[in-house]
Amino acid sequence: MLEPDVAELKHMWVSLLLRGRGVGRRLLAALEAEARALGCATVRLDISPLLVEAVALYRSVGFREIPRYNDNPLCGIWMERRLG
Repeated sequence: MLEPDVAELKHMWVSLLLRGRGVGRRLLAALEAEARALGCATVRLDISPLLVEAVALYRSVGFREIPRYNDNPLCGIWMERRLG
């Protein structure tokens, strides 16, 4: 939790053998459901722009880029999604 109603997603990873099968999308949906259950209205994340497929996944489900919210030197993109 970053704030009382803001969750942070960290280190979501899917095995190479399972990529492209919708596992990441289902895992993300489950994590967002957990954030809602905790009372969160927003999920934030930071990510390296080198993780092209992951960035595309986040954008495809409605994450949008936001200003930097932490000092993680390994990341270059900060995103959030309002949970509906």
